[in-house]
Amino acid sequence: MNMKKFCGMILAVAFVLAGQAVQAQKDPDVGGATMFAAKNIVQNAVNSKDHTTLVAAVKAAGLVDTLEGPGPFTVFAPTNDAFNKLPAGTVDSLLKPENKDQLTKILTYHVVAGRIGAKDLKRQIKMNGGKSELKTVSGETLTATVQDGRIVLTDEKGGTSTVTVADVFQSNGVIHVVDSVLLPN
Repeated sequence: MNMKKFCGMILAVAFVLAGQAVQAQKDPDVGGATMFAAKNIVQNAVNSKDHTTLVAAVKAAGLVDTLEGPGPFTVFAPTNDAFNKLPAGTVDSLLKPENKDQLTKILTYHVVAGRIGAKDLKRQIKMNGGKSELKTVSGETLTATVQDGRIVLTDEKGGTSTVTVADVFQSNGVIHVVDSVLLPN
């Protein structure tokens, strides 16, 4: 085989792989369900088996309409396993109507106004000397850093959560799946 044909084959393979990567980025799977970029945050989250606790909490806090709104929002979405790391009984307690304000504060602490992709967030972190402070919808701050190539969020109490799946783009924002629940002051 001559060099020209070989280079042509390499280019063809590269284009196919690039197309697959773009498709994977466009509509990634989270919790066993495809997250369609054309759907909003709630429409996608309800299909993720890894986010049933988060969806129940969003409903209990009365935040469905907000997160179905135009946004854009950046949501750091804790998995069921993340909620399970909380002390026993915490989630059940938070889901009670009398604790709606506390639940709302915790959930909105995981939301930042705007659509911030991982690449942009990493750029902000680098430009700000290794960390970026994010003002959450709850009015408090999360600190983002990069550790071993992954985005790590630190809450105001010193707890940390790592982004395990980044850039799940939605019609009204972006979800970054995280492995721990972040707690405001």
